[in-house]
Amino acid sequence: MVTGVIVMFAVLLVAMSISVPIGVSLGVATFVGLYFFSDMQVVTIASYCFTGLNSFPLMAIPFFILAGSLMKFGGISRRILDFAGALVGTITGGIGMVTVVASMFFAAISGSAPATVTAIGGITVPEMKQKGYDIGYAAAVTAASGTIGVIIPPSVPFVIYGVVSGASISDLFIAGIIPGILVGIALMIVNYIQSKRNGWEVEKKPFRAKNLWESFRHSILALLCPVIILGGIYAGIFTPTESAVVASVYAIIVGIIYKELNLKELYIAFRDTALVNGQTTFMIGLSMAFAAYLTMAQVPNMMASGLLGLTSNPIVIMILLNIILLILGCFIDNISSCIILTPILLPIAVGIGMDPVQFGIVMTLNLAIGFITPPYGANLFFASAVAETSVESIAKRIVPFIIAAWVVLMLVTYVDPISMLLPNMMK
Repeated sequence: MVTGVIVMFAVLLVAMSISVPIGVSLGVATFVGLYFFSDMQVVTIASYCFTGLNSFPLMAIPFFILAGSLMKFGGISRRILDFAGALVGTITGGIGMVTVVASMFFAAISGSAPATVTAIGGITVPEMKQKGYDIGYAAAVTAASGTIGVIIPPSVPFVIYGVVSGASISDLFIAGIIPGILVGIALMIVNYIQSKRNGWEVEKKPFRAKNLWESFRHSILALLCPVIILGGIYAGIFTPTESAVVASVYAIIVGIIYKELNLKELYIAFRDTALVNGQTTFMIGLSMAFAAYLTMAQVPNMMASGLLGLTSNPIVIMILLNIILLILGCFIDNISSCIILTPILLPIAVGIGMDPVQFGIVMTLNLAIGFITPPYGANLFFASAVAETSVESIAKRIVPFIIAAWVVLMLVTYVDPISMLLPNMMK
């Protein structure tokens, strides 16, 4: 079976290198493994797909996607940007600061990195270009800010990780708050330094409490959304899955109140959600089949034995795990990576004493950094489309943001309270 696993990964890499969709690549690789290196029937692929998708928590994914789409059309993202502008827009590099802060607020609603990039970047990138920012930099700060979308709760990857690992999704949500805020602060520091160095919006602007209050008053309904989502979960009113439905319904109500959501836009939001969810569900199902084969081949046990045999030092082991996740995050989709790698790497992390919830945060942060790491980071392509510039121009400007994210990753990996303080307080 070891030969089968090697061949499966070879087929997967070759398929992805010739631009075969990730879901199809996973399906073909699993088929090859089962047909040529296993006594099991190929029809079991369908069985694993169905079993993997037959999960109530996964219902949260389409509804969080829908909520993010509705908020883009319903005027919520614009009001969040206005509030962020009043809050940090007077600082050096103001529009860049607004992009980061607005992404943090939007992340607390959508749970998706691409949704955050398109919703926030579609508004801030043209403004940054108008104010003299380098267009590659404008796209870079937007792409980097989008990574917060999968760290600050609610987060689609947290849902996936919770389903695969059995960890509490509620604990994952609350554990992501502090790391998400730290990533945001790190990105703002980089933006400040870069803006100061390049002379982007460096003039001193007065902070006006009246403007902040006015923008808060006009955006209160939008800002209440994350409070309702997280507050409802931890008050025991609804589950994380049900919170996704609540977020979608709330987004519709707020869009109607703001008079910015009409039937045409409602149709577009539902249509886009159906398309994205169809692609995501197909990929998740085949990822589950791929991961099941790896488990049958005892790859997780072999990996754990191999790493623990090399060294028993937890610091070294976590460095190795981070390197593996950072590299794979550049090439494989976040969701697929989570499903495939969790059964392999989680036993290693637990074996050195790491809590499964903390490892979920570490894994998600690693894969989020992969979103912005050239050459295949997904956020780079979304930001490229939004800014109408090349990925190469973004890659030149994204490096300082990647380094800042690495610093936060090291803190989250080795300082347990950053991710575990809030979950432990809630128990």
